[in-house]
Parts: sequence; C-alpha cells; structure tokens
Amino acid sequence: MIFATLEQILTHISVSIISIVIMIHLMNLLVYEIEGLRNSSEKGLIATFFSLTGFLVIRWIYSGHFPLSNLYESLIFLSWSLSIIHMIPYLGNHKNDVSAITAPSAIFTQGFATSCLSTEMHQPTILVPALQSQWLIMHVSMMLLSYAALLCGSLLSVALIVITFQKKKDSCLKNKNLFNLRKSFFFGDTEYLNEKGRVLKMTYFLSFQNFYKYQLIQRLDYWSYRAISLGFTFLTIGILSGAVWANEAWGSYWNWDPKETWAFITWTIFAIYLHTRKNTRLQDQSTYSAFVASIGFLLIWICYFGINLLGIGFHSYASFQ
Repeated sequence: MIFATLEQILTHISVSIISIVIMIHLMNLLVYEIEGLRNSSEKGLIATFFSLTGFLVIRWIYSGHFPLSNLYESLIFLSWSLSIIHMIPYLGNHKNDVSAITAPSAIFTQGFATSCLSTEMHQPTILVPALQSQWLIMHVSMMLLSYAALLCGSLLSVALIVITFQKKKDSCLKNKNLFNLRKSFFFGDTEYLNEKGRVLKMTYFLSFQNFYKYQLIQRLDYWSYRAISLGFTFLTIGILSGAVWANEAWGSYWNWDPKETWAFITWTIFAIYLHTRKNTRLQDQSTYSAFVASIGFLLIWICYFGINLLGIGFHSYASFQ
C-alpha cells in the first residue's frame, strides 16, 4: 500500500513538472525568451528524471523484477529515457534545442500511460515464463532507449525539413522583391526610390531571418544526427540481445515475429539514414537524410504501438489487452 501511494505521488509530481516545463517553453516561444525561465525548464526535466527514477526503483523493489513487464511500465521507462536524452546536451553546456522535443514527448508518453491505460495494467504482475531471464533488462531497456533517442532525432529532422522549406520560401520572396525593384526603375525616380526603401528593409529583415534559420538548421542537423546515431547503436544492441534471448526461450535466434520484422525494417531505414549522411555525392545531405528519418519516425510507432495494438506474436505480453 505504501509503495503504491509513493508511485502515485512520484508520477503526479513528474507529470506536473513536465506540464510546467511545457508552459515555460510556450511563454519563451510566444512572448519573450527569459533566461531565468529557460534555466528553470532545464532543471524541471532533471527533477522529472529523478521522480521517474524513484518510481522505477520502488516498483523494482516491491515487484521483485525490473519494471519492464507490460506496456504501462515500458511507457514510464520510455518517458524516463526521454529525460535522459534531454540531460545529455544540458550537462555538456550546449544550447539545448532538444528540450522542445523531449518535454512534449515525455508528457505524451507518461500521460498516455497514466490516463489511457486501464488501472489493471498499472498493477505489477508476475513475469510470464518467457520473461524470467537475465536478458530482460538488457534487451528491453536497450530497445526503449533506442526508441527514445530515435524519436528525438527523427522529430528534430522533421523540424529541420519545415525550417529548410520556410528558408527557401523566404529566399524566393527576397528574389521576387529584387525583381520588382528592377521593374520599378523604368517607371520614374519617385516610385523607384520608394520601392528601393521598402525592398531594402524587407531584404535586411529576410537576411537576418535566414541567418538565424541557417544557424538553427545547423544545430538541428547536429543534434538529430547524434541522437539517431546513439539510438541506432542501442537498437543494434537490443536486436542482437533479443536474438540471443529468443534462442534461449524459443530455440531459434530469429522467428520473423511481427515485432522482430518491424524492428528489422526500422533498423534498415536508419541504416539508410546513416549511409546518406556519409554519401558525399549528395548535394543536400541534411535534407535527404531528414526525409529518411521522418519515415523512420512512423516506423518506430508502428514497431512499438502498432504491434502492441494488435496483440499478436511472441511479444503479445506487452499489448493493450
């Protein structure tokens, strides 16, 4: 009873802190960026990390096994993993563009776990025979850490695509204004001078915006590549450890189970992403690779939620049912 109460307190604390962090991000984005508020939001997700760590430790103690036995526990662990991804650039004293992704993702996963799943799924259960193995921690934790890193990297890539197209749109508008300036030159000095003043102001504004967007695109590309590289490493380790575990439990390293198949497809897509990053013949590597990562974003949710929704295959213990 005491453990269950502590779990509820810690989950409510973490959800409340993340909600405040998101409100601070919105205030900085829509109103005015205040340095003190931004630092508070950074520390808020660190406090969330410790709250979720306490939740996982408490559940581990009174359930007798690592809390990764059902969908509810895996969602909490995924939210905990997202808070770790958030802390990496913060601890390295880098400008943290990842927080705009990690905070909403963390509250989405944790809110879904606490509000949308049945109360029966919130209760710790006895491990099924297939899960009573030392490979449980290794395989499932690596897979969930890979999901967290790949989701963050993919969302940063989606943001990169949106900002890149907006930047190209501004460049086209700038060229259009310069064309109108040339055209007004033939209709008199007064109209030309008025048009010149307007175009110079607009050009300066667009140039400043494009420079800021260029810097933002570079940072998004930097962090998306590193997050996806980290997630790809975790995914590889998770698939390999899962194959060894499958051989112990079912007598075969690979069974083309739906979860295994989609994990392999996801691994292939992000391998293509890393290949495009190394391909020097592509003129715009970041944009092409970002499109590949956006496809990977959809595949991760199919692999994680889609198969669980159907409740089929050897991994049906983590389903909604």
